[in-house]
Amino acid sequence: MKAIVINEYGGKELLHEQEVSKPEITEDQVLVEVHATSINPIDWKLREGYLKEMLDFPFPIILGWDVAGKIVEVGTNVKNFGVGDEVFARPATTHNGTYAEYTTVDESRLAKKPENLSFEEAASIPLAGLTAWQCLLDETGVKEDSKVLIHAGAGGVGSLAIQIAKHFGAYVATTASEKNESYVKELGADQVINYRTQKFEEEIENFDIVVDTMGGEILERSFTVLKPGGKLVTIAGSPDQKLAEKYEVEANSYWLTENGKQLAQLGDLLEKGIVKPQVGHVFDFTAEQLQEAHGLSETHHAKGKIVIKMK
Repeated sequence: MKAIVINEYGGKELLHEQEVSKPEITEDQVLVEVHATSINPIDWKLREGYLKEMLDFPFPIILGWDVAGKIVEVGTNVKNFGVGDEVFARPATTHNGTYAEYTTVDESRLAKKPENLSFEEAASIPLAGLTAWQCLLDETGVKEDSKVLIHAGAGGVGSLAIQIAKHFGAYVATTASEKNESYVKELGADQVINYRTQKFEEEIENFDIVVDTMGGEILERSFTVLKPGGKLVTIAGSPDQKLAEKYEVEANSYWLTENGKQLAQLGDLLEKGIVKPQVGHVFDFTAEQLQEAHGLSETHHAKGKIVIKMK
């Protein structure tokens, strides 16, 4: 089958097309014909070698950990899915990712694709959507009237986190550029802080929750907007526990857990139109287009999700 792979760590130019064997399923897996996948920062961070100690994969590595497609084969233990089902998933993080014509997915990580979504829209959801969902519900316990700061509201995780937080009744502030102010307001943001001209810590205070997607100094400055007992969760670094003690807050880094049941819950909100997919860019399934897509993701300024259309 056709796949886009890397055979060494380095720049985006190392992404190239290669014929590889079609993966074989276990008794608890399904084989999915990939119709669309999407780009996430983990893709290019692993490509560059930044994650090689944590994810020590053999080459060739097929990147990509979002999928939407059709099931073409099911394992003997699979109970709730069948051949022909249209599905989406955040598969396990292995060296056989989703930049390929076929990929395997464990049944526990799988959900039915919402009928009202295209494959491209569905592929934009799993990794970013589950990250937003788990950061807000599992890690910080968002509820009605929670005051939540979501950094980079126009990005892949942020654009879904705003919608999820609003669904659960929170007051949402977000950081964005001036050009994206109306966009994040349409998503439901109550307050937009222009990160180019304003310091967010001078605009808000006594917040319950911060969802950080940026890391670095933004992560450190975020402690100051929380009230005592508040919670900070970051997907882009390790929070300073001395600062957490100083400000009397709870601060954790988070790496999502693949979860088909939660994805199905999110799928229900998508099917009802409560949460809407945010596809900002679509590229074709070629090495050149994937290189361009990686380059866009690396700017940290992509609006919404970057999707790869396979068919």
